[in-house]
Amino acid sequence: MANVVVVGSQWGDEGKGKIVDWLSERADVVVRFQGGHNAGHTLVIDGVTYKLSMLPSGVVRGGKMSYIGNGVVLDPWALLLEIEKIHGQGVDVSPDNLKIADNAPLILPLHGNLDRAREEALGTAKIGTTGRGIGPAYEDKTARRAIRVGDLADKDVLADKVDKMLFHHNALLRGMNMAEIDREDLLAKLHDIAPKLLPYAATVWKLLDEDRKSGKRILYEGAQGTMLDIDHGTYPFVTSSNVVAGQAAVGSGQGPGAIDYVLGITKAYTTRVGSGPFPTELEDDIGKRLGERGREFGTVTGRPRRCGWFDAVLVRQAVKVNGINGIALTKLDVLDGIKELRVCTGYRIDGEDYDHLPASTTKQHNVEAVYETMEGWSESTEGARTWADLPATAIKYIRRIEDLIEAPVALLSTSPERDDTILVHDPFTD
Repeated sequence: MANVVVVGSQWGDEGKGKIVDWLSERADVVVRFQGGHNAGHTLVIDGVTYKLSMLPSGVVRGGKMSYIGNGVVLDPWALLLEIEKIHGQGVDVSPDNLKIADNAPLILPLHGNLDRAREEALGTAKIGTTGRGIGPAYEDKTARRAIRVGDLADKDVLADKVDKMLFHHNALLRGMNMAEIDREDLLAKLHDIAPKLLPYAATVWKLLDEDRKSGKRILYEGAQGTMLDIDHGTYPFVTSSNVVAGQAAVGSGQGPGAIDYVLGITKAYTTRVGSGPFPTELEDDIGKRLGERGREFGTVTGRPRRCGWFDAVLVRQAVKVNGINGIALTKLDVLDGIKELRVCTGYRIDGEDYDHLPASTTKQHNVEAVYETMEGWSESTEGARTWADLPATAIKYIRRIEDLIEAPVALLSTSPERDDTILVHDPFTD
């Protein structure tokens, strides 16, 4: 039995929700290991659409245990609203099937306020954050002033930590000519939320260790994509956490030996939300068509995604950085009917050829994509469930992608429906 990590191999929005749901049927445990409620997964099960941003995808399936690991920054108010929302869709979430790491740091209202104020001050140079306080919460974690889930159980400890946090934050707010945070109001909010959140608190690393020893299949679920990683992404236009596969172990309290297979979710073209470099971006009718056919709008923000051709350089880099064993190729059907397809096979920067995306922001800005042109297909691939259902030119496109990124296709998704999936290699057993 294998324990599988699912990561995005581009800039997020690769279709992880459907793949994680598809895999979660085979798993016993699903773990969220990084990020916050700034990223979303859309699941379609028996015609019902579930939009999750903080809850692990396993909660929508009965008999699965879900964990939120220590690598996540948790907005308790957003989490409880999300639980209430999917409860209205007939999904039961309780401490019986959801556990939250007691050492996970909290996102507080002051984090979101600071996040939005900073973005507004940056103007046209803004990073493109969702304004939900993710970055400031990770900053407080690194600076050792975060309030963590377990702190809610002790009012004296909580009061002391609030004082230390406000010493920093109120100084920042004064410098930005903004209203300071009221200590008593913040404490009242935390005292109110504590009895609602604490029943979910647990020593997640220990529970996971026991699950592994008992032979349970564990699915580690990441948010966002590799090119948004704080270290390996298009810095500074990135998220505030490590999103790569190695974080699955760190963000859940497990050793690297806990990971058996890394599955990279990869869209058959490329999209990006927010600011930052995008070598294969299309601002023509084809880019518009990809956005419309692929319904490219953010699950959490509703923002339209920028669209472009498949970037094999970018994905190959993600394969190396994550140690990806195989990819799940999604949204192939969006390319149906495009007569001529282009795939980025290299970069040219100031006359020099590159086989990777350099870390330099100047070089990233000046990247010129080098393309290979391929024949498209007129037949529909939507809903295909076997290779025999695919046009020969579509198969040729897939095989060329495998060669360029140096990783095999393990799964192929041909629609948002869970069963419209071609299985080549089962990550849990192969």
